[in-house]
Amino acid sequence: MAELKTKETDESVDAFLDGVADEKKRDDSRVILDLMKGATGMEPRMWGSSMIGFGQYHYVYESGREGDWFITGFSPRKANLTIYITGGLCNYEELLKKLGKHRQGKGCLYINRIEDIDLAVFRELIETSAASHKNTET
Repeated sequence: MAELKTKETDESVDAFLDGVADEKKRDDSRVILDLMKGATGMEPRMWGSSMIGFGQYHYVYESGREGDWFITGFSPRKANLTIYITGGLCNYEELLKKLGKHRQGKGCLYINRIEDIDLAVFRELIETSAASHKNTET
C-alpha cells in the first residue's frame, strides 16, 4: 500500500509565507494564519512543502489505509487560497451560505481574496470544524 507523501515537517511556517511571491496572497495568508491559530488554539505546522496545518489526527479507512493528517489548514496556491476542512463541508451549509464569495470542493474552500469573505463567519467555520475533530487528535 502506498504511503501518504504529505507529512508534517519541521520547516518554518514564517519562512514559507515569506517566500510567497504574490504580496497580496502573502498578506491574506498571514490573516488566515492568525485567525486559524486563534480559532483552533493550536500552533501551525508545515505539511509537505506548501500546506500549513493545525492539529493532527489519525485516520483508518475500511480498506486498511491509514495515516495522519491535520485537523484544518490552508495553502496559498497560485490560483487561490485553499482552505482544508477535515470531514468535508456537508455539515456547514448554513455557515457557507453566509461566508461570502468562494468555491468549494468536498473538503476544501477556494477563496480568491480575504475581502471576499466574512471573517467572523470564517472563524466560526474553523472553530466548529476543528472542535468536532479535537477528540481524535494524536
